[in-house]
Amino acid sequence: MLKPYAVHGHQSKGRFYPVTPSQGRDDFQRDRDRIIHAKSFRRLAHKTQVFVYYVGDHYRNRLTHSLEVAQITRAIARELSVNEDLAELTALAHDLGHPPFGHAGEDALNLKMQDFGGFDHNAQALRIVTFIENRYPEYLGLNLTLESLEGILKHNGPITKQGESDTDLPWAIKSFEHYQKLDLELYAGIEAQIAALCDDIAYNAHDIDDGVRANIFDINQLRQLEFCDKIMFDIMRDYPDIAPYPFKHEFIRRLITSFVRDAVTHTQSLMNDANPKCYDDVRHAGRSLVSLSDTGQHHNKILKSFLMKNMYKHPSIQIMTDNAHNVVSGLCDAYMNDDSCLPVELRDKLWGNNTHQQRAICVTDFISGMTDKFAIEEHKRIFKS
Repeated sequence: MLKPYAVHGHQSKGRFYPVTPSQGRDDFQRDRDRIIHAKSFRRLAHKTQVFVYYVGDHYRNRLTHSLEVAQITRAIARELSVNEDLAELTALAHDLGHPPFGHAGEDALNLKMQDFGGFDHNAQALRIVTFIENRYPEYLGLNLTLESLEGILKHNGPITKQGESDTDLPWAIKSFEHYQKLDLELYAGIEAQIAALCDDIAYNAHDIDDGVRANIFDINQLRQLEFCDKIMFDIMRDYPDIAPYPFKHEFIRRLITSFVRDAVTHTQSLMNDANPKCYDDVRHAGRSLVSLSDTGQHHNKILKSFLMKNMYKHPSIQIMTDNAHNVVSGLCDAYMNDDSCLPVELRDKLWGNNTHQQRAICVTDFISGMTDKFAIEEHKRIFKS
């Protein structure tokens, strides 16, 4: 029942290491299960989305965010008749490479590693699933299918432009490209593109929920946005006596639904116009074929602007961001410049190969894999603060 441009479970381009077929599961169901059982996936439960773990128990973390993205992704993939399992696994894995403290941690790590190619969480996710995870006796990594690797790395779009040099690529990508080409100038398949859009839908919605919960802004402030005011008006019409708590969740539910309906309708229109005949037609289309309409994109943009102004730049969030930046920056400086600060794990990896490049790789792997709590404890251990 899948569309011809979807990826069928028995039509994968294969894995780097051949494996015996799994009874009862196709390749992408198997990849999804490998991600769920990975240690790096479990660590997402202790990594910041917006609020650091010690703020409260009910705020989103990277794991709950990934699960919400996967749920919306699977729903849209089913409606568009494409491979739900490949779409879901891309959503589940899309943040595997995130360091502690969310985007603040990523910005700090990228800044400190500029001399060594910088840091990108999608590139690091590729490194995790191809090298760092160590669960199987035959090979390092999770040995995922080529389609899964492509979706994890390129769900946000091509990495390079046609004919562009790859000299500025993150080391994690260049090192893997030496073994297996991922066509960095092409788009990923339809399933990965769905996951990328659902990432936006999910975090806008749950950041509203978390921002209201934290009393950073009042949900009624969203009435200044016309499309949000319309949703709230409809809720009060349908439930005149609704209490504030269910009102907030009904608003978020309807907000997600409005974006999902817009995405499905507009993507179906784009697909009809492009008329792809196979998976590779989607990859060579030269643009994303999964998108919100112009109206949906406008609503998405002004919602992001509202959250930037009223939440992400709020003084309490800025304090957390600054603290996170200082922790990650301090750890980078300590590990890169002072052997006495190196944990045993890093000393063992650097034994006999302590070049600046190799040290940067090991430090990046180590810090990006940290949970918030472990990073804070390491910072206290080193700086006695």
